[in-house]
Amino acid sequence: MNIRRFARFAAWTGLALIVFVTILPIDARPSTVTTTDLDRALAFIVMSGLFIIAYPRRALAISIALFLAAFLIELTQFASVTRHPQMHDAVIKALGVMVGVIGGFVVNLRLRKSARAGEPRK
Repeated sequence: MNIRRFARFAAWTGLALIVFVTILPIDARPSTVTTTDLDRALAFIVMSGLFIIAYPRRALAISIALFLAAFLIELTQFASVTRHPQMHDAVIKALGVMVGVIGGFVVNLRLRKSARAGEPRK
């Protein structure tokens, strides 16, 4: 399986999991060993990076969409009685998107460079 196909599957799965965990009742939220801010940031870093790797030609549109989605996903917590949206949480998610986008760009540059290195010279 090539890396872009895997990244597409993982990115969409990650987005679905993030939305699911965001609207899940607070007591059903999985516990981790890190802080909730770090959990949020890491989830959005990985998911955003995967989207940029998966769709390198649509990087700008994906970056904007994911940045806005960070705030919209936080607002979905209004649908849950036990959750409460916070601007702080949305900002952490949006920062995670920005870091993930940068990471995705770096990976794409390396992939492009390694692909060129494998091409025969003219």
